Amino acid sequence: MLAFIFPGQGSQRPGMGRPWLDHESWELVDEASSISGRDIGRLLLDADVDELKDTRNAQLTTFVISLMVLDAVERLGVEPSICAGHSLGEYTALTANGALGFDDGVRLVLERGEAMHEAGQAAPGVMSAVLGLDDDLVEVACRRADDSVWVANFNAPGQVVIAGSPSGVEKATAHAKELGAKKVMSLPVSGAFHTPMMNAARARLRVALAEANPRDSDVPIVSNVDALVHQRGDEWASLLSAQLCSPVRWRQVLLELQRQSIAGYVELGPGGVLSGMVKRTIPGARVLSVSTPDELDTLLEWVSQVSPPKVSQHDGEHLFVVERLVVSPAAGIFSQRTDVADGSLIEVGTVLGHIGDVEVRSPFAGILQNFIAHEGERLTMREPVAWLRTH
Repeated sequence: MLAFIFPGQGSQRPGMGRPWLDHESWELVDEASSISGRDIGRLLLDADVDELKDTRNAQLTTFVISLMVLDAVERLGVEPSICAGHSLGEYTALTANGALGFDDGVRLVLERGEAMHEAGQAAPGVMSAVLGLDDDLVEVACRRADDSVWVANFNAPGQVVIAGSPSGVEKATAHAKELGAKKVMSLPVSGAFHTPMMNAARARLRVALAEANPRDSDVPIVSNVDALVHQRGDEWASLLSAQLCSPVRWRQVLLELQRQSIAGYVELGPGGVLSGMVKRTIPGARVLSVSTPDELDTLLEWVSQVSPPKVSQHDGEHLFVVERLVVSPAAGIFSQRTDVADGSLIEVGTVLGHIGDVEVRSPFAGILQNFIAHEGERLTMREPVAWLRTH
């Protein structure tokens, strides 16, 4: 069992897209730019530290590059058994597993970034990492500050993030040091995220979530809010809304993944920050960070050691004799043919939809049972689109 984990805001860095410029997965950047109306390619290649610090840019670029890395990994045939994402990374996990279509994911992240930016402008806040102090004592430091400051992230043992007003964080920092904190570091963000200071963004985000209408996912995802496994789409709107103003319980998320008997953890996206958190939280865990194309070969070798493939007696046969899968002929956004419904008689060569400009034609004749891929979902090469029952 492999867990894919996706980083959040703060993992971005200048030039993080350059290694991917000539990779075939770069096409996601062009698609996301078209959907968002933003030049994401320029941000990934040329934006400096200050430009990427802007919440609107940090979230969009981290989301897109993480999905680009995922796309490259999926082209190798490596898939997860379970997923999780840190803050923004939760949106990446949902998009990666079809709970959100790629276009919906891009628009939702864009709206989330705008809403959080405006909330940060209306109520300026800061965030700091407290190192070397137990979770409970960090909470005590926040309460003793008697100001607008809260725990925002439980990241790993001895690594907790606090957020709030500048005066509140300053007071809590002093108390944390008195209680034994080894170090307190300010973070390069533009707001007090995951605290009540983000309340102003919730109404706007709720509207966007309702429009996106998350679907059920085949792969379970562990939520930041409650550190529990979720697969039902109708649960995610409230979870993502709550996540905006609630602490990210990442340490608890990792412990839940450990309870799921995970063999290895693969961080997909820039930075490698989450990999360090896994090692601190789960000593001895097998973890790998993939952020550049050069690391793809390393991933294949690592997976062969951590989770060897199981070869079935009938290799390649996954359905009953009378059932057939129609798979994607290319990588891209799936658009379903609207006049073909479940139960339709399908002939060899019938067009079931499109992947970008590429037709998805059935190589089989039979009765269409149902579409496996959803409208707007991003598919990789040979990912299942629909299944037929032959006659």
